[in-house]
Amino acid sequence: MIRIKAGPARRPRPRAQPADGFRTLGDRGAARRARRDPRPVRRALAIGPPAVWGACAISYKLACPLSQESGLGARIVSGAMVFAVGTGLLLHVRRVLLRELRQARKVAGAAQSVLLRPLPPRIDGLNVAAAQLSADRGASVGGDLYEVIATEHGVRVVMGDVRGHGLAALATVAALLGSFREAVHDEPELDRVLRRLDRALARHLRERARAEHPSAGREPDSPVAEEFVTLLLLEIGGDGALHALNCGHPWPYLLEPGRAEPLARTEPLPPLGPFPLPDELTPADCGQLLPGQALFLHTDGAEDARDPRGRFFPLEAALAEAVRDRSSVIPQTVLRTVFTRLLRHIGGRPADDVALLVLRNNRSARSAPSGARGTARETTTDQQPTNHLQ
Repeated sequence: MIRIKAGPARRPRPRAQPADGFRTLGDRGAARRARRDPRPVRRALAIGPPAVWGACAISYKLACPLSQESGLGARIVSGAMVFAVGTGLLLHVRRVLLRELRQARKVAGAAQSVLLRPLPPRIDGLNVAAAQLSADRGASVGGDLYEVIATEHGVRVVMGDVRGHGLAALATVAALLGSFREAVHDEPELDRVLRRLDRALARHLRERARAEHPSAGREPDSPVAEEFVTLLLLEIGGDGALHALNCGHPWPYLLEPGRAEPLARTEPLPPLGPFPLPDELTPADCGQLLPGQALFLHTDGAEDARDPRGRFFPLEAALAEAVRDRSSVIPQTVLRTVFTRLLRHIGGRPADDVALLVLRNNRSARSAPSGARGTARETTTDQQPTNHLQ
């Protein structure tokens, strides 16, 4: 056995004391960061102008002889001094509030863009265009939700509308979109995706009900029991085959040059929330989306928008105008035409959130079967009729 004998312990040499009094390089770096810290400067800029204006007012009152006189000229000078001080303080407060407002809007916009992230212009051979208009002035995202994701099971699309609008509905939108983005990759069947969304909504509503319990200081009548979500799930296969599950949502429109018509006319299932899903869910077979055709998905805010005389917005006529006299359906043109006519119809900001989504099949024609027809088939499904709760 070989043993290595350790030598005597060496006493560490004392390090030279730096001139600035710090012992390590990290401490010197901390000192430099402290010197560069802009927070004291910001505090000085925030407190400085009011302090200067206040010092001017006090100095005038204590040191200026005119402040002690009662003549007309002295009163005019005193009034001008008070006006100048007050104006300076108001301008400073206004500048601070505008800076805070810009920062809050920047943070809110970043959070909302993460929640309802912008869609890429092309997803698995489909040209995509989407737009949303919130009913709340302070929000760019409201109670409407949409998402398009390419999976190994096909391109899966969700379009939904949460009861209410604006910032109050964002929590429900976040719960549903988070569940959808996971379920579309995990579940091979579309009905199982819908059940995952239903469970996510139920879990979210239970958490809200627990937070709004009377023991938390809220009113006993909780609005959670009245919450519901209309939802449309679409699956577009590699050959353009369309399957859908509709829970109280408006059916999309099938667009092609010179024609716009509803994709299906069957009664949808009840909205998610108030009623349980049936034991058996059979997705509706909606035919095929052939190359050159497009789907127009929307929320009920587009159809229910009214002009000052109470007339509903003619959405189908607007879509027919968008594809009339055109050799191809351009998603951006469709959105621009519909939004222009919608805003002109209502004469301002809508009373409800509006979300529009256009999907155009830009795949090669060879991927479609030779015997496919140019129209979507209308089929009957096992979905139950429902009263429109929107």
